[in-house]
Amino acid sequence: MFLKENLKLIQKLARQCLEKNILLVAAESCTGGLLSTLLTREAGSSKWFDRGFVTYSNNSKIDSLGVRGETLENFGAVSQEIANEMAKGALKNSEANLSISITGIAGPEGGSLDKPVGTVFFSIANQEKIILEHKGDFKGSRDKIREESVLFVLNELLNLTL
Repeated sequence: MFLKENLKLIQKLARQCLEKNILLVAAESCTGGLLSTLLTREAGSSKWFDRGFVTYSNNSKIDSLGVRGETLENFGAVSQEIANEMAKGALKNSEANLSISITGIAGPEGGSLDKPVGTVFFSIANQEKIILEHKGDFKGSRDKIREESVLFVLNELLNLTL
């Protein structure tokens, strides 16, 4: 159901990326590759989607994306600072010219008073700068939070590429 609802968004995004010579990279944590899975369902996606990093653990964020241990220590894995470093690291470690990162708490456990379940941070960056920072507060099941996070990203990428 979720895939069918978003196929048109993905097809529109594919057209926009091709028209504007955009090559995407994704750095995902709480969505566990859901965004990359959806993007690569579209035939020919290798023309506009370079790769996806699923960096679920802190060590994978450090090893694969160059996230700084100091940033993790100071702000935690679920923070705007980490989302920004993930987005920058994804660009640095790919051929892409536009990146999206997602890090959050999908639940059902793991939340705190400061960062309850459903807190998700996003960053979109190009080679020059971070062009979008966003903190989402989603409600619902683990699957619902992950799906809402991906839907948010698809809509933001569409807005940025229009």
